[in-house]
Amino acid sequence: MDTTHLTKFYKKNHDDKIDSLFLAGVISKKEKDRLLDRTLELDPETGSHMIENYIGNYSMPLGVAMNYMIDKEELVVPMAIEEPSVIAASSFAAKIIGSAGGFKTTVIHRMMIGQVTLKNVPDIEEATNNVAEAKQKILSRANEAYPSIVKRGGGAKNLDVRLLEDDTDSGIPSYLSVHIHVDTQEAMGANIVNTMMEGIAPYIEELTGGTALLRILTNYATECLATSKCVIPAHKLKTQDFSGEEVRDRIIEATQVATIDPYRAVTHNKGIMNGVDAVVLASGNDWRAIEAGVHAYASRSGQYRSLTSWSKNEAGDLVGELTLPLPVGTVGGSISFHPAAKLAHSIMGHPKAHKLERVIVSVGLAQNFAAVRALVTEGIQKGHMGLHARSLAISAGAKGDHVQQVADILKHSKHKNLQRAKNILLNILEEFEK
Repeated sequence: MDTTHLTKFYKKNHDDKIDSLFLAGVISKKEKDRLLDRTLELDPETGSHMIENYIGNYSMPLGVAMNYMIDKEELVVPMAIEEPSVIAASSFAAKIIGSAGGFKTTVIHRMMIGQVTLKNVPDIEEATNNVAEAKQKILSRANEAYPSIVKRGGGAKNLDVRLLEDDTDSGIPSYLSVHIHVDTQEAMGANIVNTMMEGIAPYIEELTGGTALLRILTNYATECLATSKCVIPAHKLKTQDFSGEEVRDRIIEATQVATIDPYRAVTHNKGIMNGVDAVVLASGNDWRAIEAGVHAYASRSGQYRSLTSWSKNEAGDLVGELTLPLPVGTVGGSISFHPAAKLAHSIMGHPKAHKLERVIVSVGLAQNFAAVRALVTEGIQKGHMGLHARSLAISAGAKGDHVQQVADILKHSKHKNLQRAKNILLNILEEFEK
């Protein structure tokens, strides 16, 4: 990738942005033409096969974040999101972190988990022992239910048994849950795991004497964790009003607040998910599954806490770290046929699932750094409202060059609202007609 063509990317017009991506080697000639011809939209026939009662497409802006250096590789990252400032903040944070060596990532496991949950088990201890003794038979039966994944090197690899007991006085009975750990290779794996769970449920009923109530994967993918780390020298954090050391310490302190206060943690983590969801959505993955799993992971201590940690090392550098459960795939579902999802994977160089996880968790860390840095220095609204002004200009009816004209005036106005944007546009149009 030749990044010289991507310099000041945000200042280029739409067509020049696409041409720059082509010249940089990020997209092909065919992809360039498709973007310029505005033919990326999902066609009605495909849409009708994807969902029931299809009537049309709900468009989401697709952009690219710049400056990412992940495990010593330069990347352009596709993001689908409607909120102003997210991609700008992501690119800004990636530039600072990239100048300090970039992101270093690890993927510890890549296993999905399926559950067969049983009710009315007569003897929990005996049932648990029976399942443990039949472990290999259970795994073999699971693999027989989906042999194609075994041929590709995946399949059911392990199991454990959990007793589900209520610790309140609500009167909920106990249940027994058998967990199967499945390597789903490049797929997210929901269909694979669900098929396996349904296949082994009758055998587990025989072993336990219970009745299978649930046979489905869990989106709490604790065996599919990705971690991203970065180290930023304090001098790179300096702003007009704060020294680098002050910014470093304020970022650390703000994260400490998010660690002990759930009210702050929710907003803190929402900022992380701005970036995570945007890449997950662009890549054709299930952002709802990711959201559910991530927020459960944030509560694993018994209290909802910050997902990121920020600290300083002996050299005084700011050190950031983020770990997320990321059961994403690079094949299956809409990934193989949705035109925008296919483009997103192409932009990233057709990554394997483990690499996609590394990209997503790094974007989450960058997004958090950008948001907290802004929050503890000039305030979150300065940059956000600057970009939000364009949205107000469009809502006011501005078109073409008038959008930026209205936004520029609105940014310096005391009242930044829709009515003020309409008044500015009216004045511009009146001057134009004179």
